[in-house]
Amino acid sequence: MSHAPRFILSGGGTGGHIYPALAIANELKSRFANAEILFVGAEGRMEMQKIPQAGYAIEGLWISGLKRELSLDNLSFPFKVISSLLKSRKIIKRFKPDVVIGTGGYASGAVVKVAADMGIPTVVQEQNSFPGITNKLLGKKAKAICVAYDNLEAFFPKDKLVKTGNPVRQDLLVLSDKAEAKASFKLDVSKKTLLVLGGSLGARRINQLVESNLGLFEEMELEVIWQCGKLYYEEYKKYNSSRVKVLAFVDRMDYAFASADIVVSRAGASSVSELAIVGKPVIFVPSPNVAEDHQTKNALSIVERGGALMVKESELDTFPDLFKSVLSDDSRMQELGDNFKKLALPNATKDIVDQIVALIKK
Repeated sequence: MSHAPRFILSGGGTGGHIYPALAIANELKSRFANAEILFVGAEGRMEMQKIPQAGYAIEGLWISGLKRELSLDNLSFPFKVISSLLKSRKIIKRFKPDVVIGTGGYASGAVVKVAADMGIPTVVQEQNSFPGITNKLLGKKAKAICVAYDNLEAFFPKDKLVKTGNPVRQDLLVLSDKAEAKASFKLDVSKKTLLVLGGSLGARRINQLVESNLGLFEEMELEVIWQCGKLYYEEYKKYNSSRVKVLAFVDRMDYAFASADIVVSRAGASSVSELAIVGKPVIFVPSPNVAEDHQTKNALSIVERGGALMVKESELDTFPDLFKSVLSDDSRMQELGDNFKKLALPNATKDIVDQIVALIKK
């Protein structure tokens, strides 16, 4: 093309929307050194910090989701929607993107809708096995819908669907040496390690589960890397010891995965995709407090293929017996990890960017 390509990416609220967007941006930069890239996020959300830290410009919209309970915040929702649509239009008219890409989150809905209405090609990256309302609406006008699961024809136009998988951090494709990784956490390489992942913000029920089973983990001579989330770190940091490492956030996920023998995790789309890449035995504890209960559906799509186990929050009293039976059976642990790894789609980022490149070539 005659000019430097220009892209707007929008995805935020949680790491599960932010890191896929960053992976796509990095791949675009690797293909087009002169590309102009702008992110659009939601004011006050974590993308407003994480995106500049990664070296990209970002603009914020005044937007948030509707609260499930009755709340005064909900009264401002219509005004936030109007404000975010108007500001999205201003940003797009000024920046003049060739393609707009949405990876989910409140801001993504506004900017992708406005771009499509203005006749600018849009790409929707649907990460879950059961899409939310926003992406279902955006998919009607999108030029391509990149998905990570099969059987989404019920929600999107079939001719626009491309199964790519979800972008993952490139440092997970080849894991570090286990001894080096465990040394970074000051852990004993001769002992098994449990990795606990509650998402970037943390998960209260998972943290309570870990707290109530610390005695069991000690009895089993297990070491623990416990990512409790920034919302809960002050509450749980008291459990830090030579055997238990309590962290608000894991900076080196490649080291965390390389150290782990077994994982307890939420079932957000990005987490599921990363866990498939590394091929570790996993017990999913999906959050029931998400739209369309999509985490349970994400987890079941792996469990049904023999790649993981699942415990619902309402059944956490069954966790100790299940955990002991799995950890004591090395062949079962290996089988779970192997089956999960077969479901991985490691080329997701490249495949998504191929779709974007095809649009700008048109």
